Order: sequence, then C-alpha cells, then structure tokens
Amino acid sequence: MKFNKISNTDLNVSEICLGTMTWGSMQNTEQDGFEQMDYAFSKGINFFDTAELYSIPPTKETCGETNRIIGRWLKKTKKRDQIIIADKVVGRSGMNWIRPGEQETRLNKKQINSAIENSLRNLQIDHIDIYQLHWPDRPLNVFSGLEYEHTETKDVVPILETMEAMASLIKAGKIKYYGLSNETAWGTSQYIKLAEKHNIPKPITIQNPYSLLNRSYEVGLSEISIREKIGLLAYSPLGGGHLTGKYLGGKKPAGSREVLWGNRFDRYRTLNTEPAVKAYCEVAKKHNIDPAQMAIQFCIIQKFVTSTIIGATSMDQLKKNIDSIDLSLTNDVIKDINNVQLKYSNPCP
Repeated sequence: MKFNKISNTDLNVSEICLGTMTWGSMQNTEQDGFEQMDYAFSKGINFFDTAELYSIPPTKETCGETNRIIGRWLKKTKKRDQIIIADKVVGRSGMNWIRPGEQETRLNKKQINSAIENSLRNLQIDHIDIYQLHWPDRPLNVFSGLEYEHTETKDVVPILETMEAMASLIKAGKIKYYGLSNETAWGTSQYIKLAEKHNIPKPITIQNPYSLLNRSYEVGLSEISIREKIGLLAYSPLGGGHLTGKYLGGKKPAGSREVLWGNRFDRYRTLNTEPAVKAYCEVAKKHNIDPAQMAIQFCIIQKFVTSTIIGATSMDQLKKNIDSIDLSLTNDVIKDINNVQLKYSNPCP
C-alpha cells in the first residue's frame, strides 16, 4: 500500500480509503463490517470514511449505525491510533429525524456542534481526523447532472459561519481538520478566499464523485486541488458498481444496489451509461486486465487525487478492489480510456 501526505497536515493516508456506507443496512451486517475493517487494515489501509447519516439508504432507524459499528470495532481492536477517521456532517436536507428538534438539517454552528457530539459518541473516540461537510447548505443540485440551476434565496447559512464553527471544533480538539464534499469550484474558492481574509483554517480535502463515467472534476476543480493543495477524496470510482460490468445487458444481480435501492441512483442510468461501460470493459478485455481494477487505478494515479474511496458488500469484491493498487496502467491503456471518454463524455455526472 502506498500513502499520500495531505498537504498542510500531519496525516499520511493510504491511496485507498475504505468506504463504509452499507454497514448496518440491508446489505451488510456488523460482522461484515468487522471483517472488512480487519482485512483492509491487514492490507495497509489506514483511512476509513463514514458519515453521521450512514448507513445508506438513510432511514431514521439506521441513522448513525455505521459509526456505531466502527466505534465498536475500534474499541475491540484498540487500533484508533493507527486509523485516520473521516466523518461527514449532513448538509441542508429535509431529513428532520437526524437531529431531533430540528425541522431540517443545516450547516449552522448550533447544528454542527450537535452533530459532532453524536458522531464522537457513536464512534467512541475523542476526536475526528477530518470532519467533512457532506454537501452545501445553499440550494444546489449536487447528486446528478452538470447543469447549474440557480435558486435565489436569502435562507442560506453563510459559509463563514460554517467555517467558524469548524475552526471552533479544531480549537476545542474535537476535530483535527475539516474538508468539503459534493462541492463546486465556486464554493471551494469561497472557502479559500474567506480563510485567507479571516485568518481561519481552510479545508484540506474535498470528497466528490470521480470515475470513468464522471470525469467532470477535471474541469476547474482539479486545478484548484493542485494549486490550492486541497486533494480529492474520490468517491464512487466504480460508478455505483456499473464499471464492473455486472449490470450490462440489463442484468440485475441479486443483492445489488440496483435491486435493493430502486431508483436511488438514477445518475448512473443515463442514455450513454450502457454503451460507455461496454466500451470500457472492452478496453479492459483488450489489455487483459480487470475492468473494476482498471477503473479504480485510473482514479488513484491522478495528480489531484489524494485517496480513492472503495466500498464493497462482499469480501470477494473488497479483495479485488484493494488489489487494484498493484495494477499498472500503460500509456496504451490510458490512450484507449481517453478515446472512450471522447466518445461518451461524462455520461453519469
């Protein structure tokens, strides 16, 4: 396993980060989560990503269960000092059951302070290494589509208030650093500008989708990542599992998200999803490599990527995904990948 130092921090994170969102849901039990953490750690992974609302799909009954599973594993194994924990605080939403007494989740100081206490309690730890803003407070289409649809409203928590709340948590020792997630180039630039103007900490990472099916991060945000040293934590590198090829031809494998979660991930069901995935699988076949490992390794090698977040619902999937770290992509493979991108540009943004 290789490691990357997150700029302006003392954190060295594995190039592969273990995603955890299915633990405690209909897909994975606590025992599954323990087995995955044991194996990932044995392979050198020191970076786990979670969120206060996990497991997914979010429900009142399972909210926080993933964190509780991680907390019990940390207590059992006594490996807290060897694991970097990235958690996320829910952005603006109508999920009024996440924080009792609140009609909707917001990124104001009061709610952030409430959320961090819940996460620390569930995780059974005294601080979180990277506390991420799961998505912005302002109205924004963050989970599908490239188009920006402006909504004029004064009902927005100022970014500066959110930043000051994070700075307060850092000062109190409850978090070491904070990061962004599902953020735009404009939003990221505001955090940078306000940090400089008010002499408060700026975000150290940004967790956004990035895969062969969605390379939109390369337009604008990649340059910000490199120049401002805010590395990408790439999530969904397999495009919701599509880049494995398992859904080709309309297949619906038993126990898969497409079967269990219904229409939750429509972003991966567009006109060009099938032909693009088929083309990428043909590239993998041509070069005698696994399509899933090719897709993950493509994310890992990008200069703006700090760590690539993988998730799995079975140990076979997890082992294959982690083994992608040993794959080398030749110039010919990269050329063929880019040719597919030219033909089917970002089919699943």
